[in-house]
Amino acid sequence: MDAALVGLDVGTTGARAVAINRTGTFLATATQEYPLATPRPGWTEQDPETWWLASMAALRKVTSELAVPVLGVGLAGQMHGCVFLDKADRVIRPALLWNDQRTARQCAAITERVGEERLLSIAGNPALTGFQAPKILWLRDEEPKAYASIRRVLLPKDYVRLRLTGERATDASDASGTLLLDLHARDWSDEILDLLEIPREWLPRVHEGPDTTGSVTAAAAASTGLQAGIPVAAGGGDNAAAAVGNGIVNEGVISSSIGTSGVIFADSATPRVDPQGRIHAFCHCVPGRYHLMGVTLAAGGSFRWWRDAGAGGIDYDTMASLAAQAPPGSEGLVFLPYIAGERTPHLDPYARGAFVGLQLRHTSAHLLRAVMEGVVYSLKDCLDLVTQLGVPVSEIRATGGASRSRMWRQLQADVFGLPIHRNRIDEGPAFGAALLGGIAAGVYADVDQASSHIRFDPEVTAPDLERHRLYQRYHAVYSKLYVATAAAMHELEKLSRPEGELGP
Repeated sequence: MDAALVGLDVGTTGARAVAINRTGTFLATATQEYPLATPRPGWTEQDPETWWLASMAALRKVTSELAVPVLGVGLAGQMHGCVFLDKADRVIRPALLWNDQRTARQCAAITERVGEERLLSIAGNPALTGFQAPKILWLRDEEPKAYASIRRVLLPKDYVRLRLTGERATDASDASGTLLLDLHARDWSDEILDLLEIPREWLPRVHEGPDTTGSVTAAAAASTGLQAGIPVAAGGGDNAAAAVGNGIVNEGVISSSIGTSGVIFADSATPRVDPQGRIHAFCHCVPGRYHLMGVTLAAGGSFRWWRDAGAGGIDYDTMASLAAQAPPGSEGLVFLPYIAGERTPHLDPYARGAFVGLQLRHTSAHLLRAVMEGVVYSLKDCLDLVTQLGVPVSEIRATGGASRSRMWRQLQADVFGLPIHRNRIDEGPAFGAALLGGIAAGVYADVDQASSHIRFDPEVTAPDLERHRLYQRYHAVYSKLYVATAAAMHELEKLSRPEGELGP
């Protein structure tokens, strides 16, 4: 008898559920959107209850379309977000998200307490505003009454797991983005927790991605249409789960994702830590494996910003067609996509976006193409760091919403100078989560067997060598512009905020 596996991705803009059969064929999919709150400049928050309501709706839609039973569920989700719970597991305040930039002072305090080199050696990353640990300290410093109520701290997908199973658990890949995990032990670091005075009992158990972390409760089954008692896999942070769905489970194959953020993801057999902390070193959701992850905070986010602010709200396909009317290099126009600060390689929450090189001859097509090119230049920065750390690159697989666009794929091929492959399935994190759910359910023996069902388009987007040479020259200029403008960016950031609010 056939059966289904379900993956749920608790994303930044919505919850997406997918159902596949044993061979990876899609049976159903559903998405339920929810809002993002920006109560102050640099702040991003969400009400965790909206994640659960959206997850229930997406799961009900998917299960209503199935004619076969569901054997297992896997979870994926936006990383780094901080859900604060009281002793009754009630949400204390809105969750602080991955792209929230309010914690610069707390990051400086963490670096001082733990030590920059020690932090890198344990957690594999420097203290960054997006991570969970500085968010906990921010609540202690800024909202002490709420802080006094904390009894549990969870990541976004793990709050949904709590509602789905009643269990408090996470996986090693998502836990890597808290700054509280010992990368080598793949468990919480007592040293960091003690230095930051964060109780270990606040944190959930850490599992490997395919591990069973509980089963669907009767109450959750009634709300979602899932069968009570089926196993729920630990899953992974969205990018790690998407990597499983893209077959990025061995060294040499790299994924390039353009969603709200942009990500270069590389599997590694061992932890590879950049001495300057410019690229993330995380655990993979594949047992015992690791990954490097370079992040640009506003990739598709820059494209969406231009749609809303400069393109009159036209659809994305029309935007890509318009951009194609401008020549490669946008006739000397370069866009810095730092409109939400930047992660890789600059680690600068106060970086700002900019168009550089504007002239009278530039049209909306030039500006739009420059936005797209700037996003891919930022991903090239990430790719260069991956290769500098000794990870081989034999193949790049495009994922994320932009992978459906020929323009985006060709632009990546031309800037990277490498052919771009594309998974036939666009539901990266949710699909990968479903595969992990299949391992928890015993449908697959391991990740290698699960990923053997992934299928790719026969069409490969090859780079144009002449355009690649041109883009090499443009990228060299792009790489100089952050250094040339960073001081001015920071001054502008200070001017835009209330006196004394901006941290170091």
